[in-house]
Amino acid sequence: MDYRRIWHQGGTYFFTVNCLQRRDNTLLVDHVENLRSAIQSVKTKYPFKIHAWVVLPEHMHCILELPDNDADYALRWRLIKSTFSKSIANVEYRSDIRIKRNERGIWQRRYWAHLITDEEDYQAHMDYVHINPVKHGLVSRVQDWSYSTFHRCVEQGIYPMNWACGENSLGYSD
Repeated sequence: MDYRRIWHQGGTYFFTVNCLQRRDNTLLVDHVENLRSAIQSVKTKYPFKIHAWVVLPEHMHCILELPDNDADYALRWRLIKSTFSKSIANVEYRSDIRIKRNERGIWQRRYWAHLITDEEDYQAHMDYVHINPVKHGLVSRVQDWSYSTFHRCVEQGIYPMNWACGENSLGYSD
């Protein structure tokens, strides 16, 4: 299959990254500190700015901005995924193909990447990232999900603490 990627130096991207096994999987929240450590380790060596991030039990969404002279988000994701994988016990099921390729059975190989095109696109994806725990029924209020940059965004004045409580423009209600 021909996967097209847009490589834009200094670009701001929305990503969705999924665990391989999605059903009844709580791997990412169970090991959220390992994930945070992996992200920070990669970010130190290959800088990027985090605009938004939400970690759900078996997938995550984020908006990242790359440095002006850099378009290599694939390297960052490969390193985040491998660093995280190496930090947890090797107990997951692996197919014969994954065993042959010496791969863990944690992550889907592909991920969704979208280049943010303008302010409206940026805001729509910021909202999508932060509303996701409510959308998936994990909490009834965005503020109740701790594995998210939402609280940082509240501190920065981007969102009010009660954002998306009750009826809102996104069509979600609690």
